[in-house]
Amino acid sequence: MLIAVGSLERHRGYDVLLDAARVWRRLDPVPLVVVAGEGPLRAELQWRIADEGLPVVLIGSRDDVTDLLAAADLALLPSRREARSVLAQEAFHARVPLVASDVGGIPELVGDAAELVPDGDAEALADTVVRLLADPDRCEELKDRGVRQAATWPTEDETVAQVLSVYDELTRPTPLL
Repeated sequence: MLIAVGSLERHRGYDVLLDAARVWRRLDPVPLVVVAGEGPLRAELQWRIADEGLPVVLIGSRDDVTDLLAAADLALLPSRREARSVLAQEAFHARVPLVASDVGGIPELVGDAAELVPDGDAEALADTVVRLLADPDRCEELKDRGVRQAATWPTEDETVAQVLSVYDELTRPTPLL
C-alpha cells in the first residue's frame, strides 16, 4: 500500500500521482494507492481514477492517519510546493519510507532520509516507487535514516518555547531615546 495525505488541491500534485499510478498497474502485485484528504478536486480525481482504471482510492478526511501510515509500504508526497510537511514528519516517526517532490522546504526537512524526485515528474515518481518496492534493503535504510533525521527536529516544547520567545521579543516595549 502506498499512501498520500493532504487536501485535494492542485498544489498537492495528485495529477502527477495519478500519472505515476498508470505504471504501477503493471506491477505484480499491483500496489493500492490510498489518498486521505478532501478538497475541490475530489470529483475530478475520482472521475479520472474510474476512467483510467487506476489502483487509487480516495478515502476522504481521516483521523487515523497514524494507523494508515503504519500499514503503508511507502508514503508519497508529490506536492508542487510544500513548506514543512506534516506527512513527511509523521512518516519518519512511523518508520515509513518517503518519496517526495524536491520542492520548498522538503529537502532541508528530510535530508538524505527520503527519495526526492523532481517536481511534476511522474516518470521519476513511478520509477522511484518501483525501485523501492523491489529493494527492501533500501527501504530499511530509509526507515533508519528517517528516525535519525526526525531526532534532529525540535520537539513540540522546544518549538513552543521558541515561538513564545519571538513573541516576547516582538511585543517588548521599545525604550525611548
